[in-house]
Amino acid sequence: MIKFRLDPGSGVATYLQLVHQVKHALRLGELMPGDQLPTIKEVVGDLAINPNTVAKAYRELEREGLVAGRPGQGTFVQLSLRGGSTADHARFRRDLAQWVRACRAAGLGQGDMEALFASVLADSSQQEIA
Repeated sequence: MIKFRLDPGSGVATYLQLVHQVKHALRLGELMPGDQLPTIKEVVGDLAINPNTVAKAYRELEREGLVAGRPGQGTFVQLSLRGGSTADHARFRRDLAQWVRACRAAGLGQGDMEALFASVLADSSQQEIA
């Protein structure tokens, strides 16, 4: 089951942080169709946030067709966002971990690595369009 975290300094609305974390877990295969999300009450208890915030996040995920609420049972994953095979994910994760270690050894911080990765990702997207 997913364990939500909040970053109050991120500037991202709380409900969107929850939505993004579910999508992230779906892409990584940490959540699969049929899995149950934590109840609103559980999330409120863990994060000390307003229940309406959690409900809004779950409604957004439902609107996108990723989850479905079942009255009296909870909210369940409907779709996976994962692309590629498990072996591919494992290989790319190892490669990326090696890249992060090399960046840290070169003195780059997390912000530097995020900017570099985003830049390369944007460049590759532009190359696909051209």
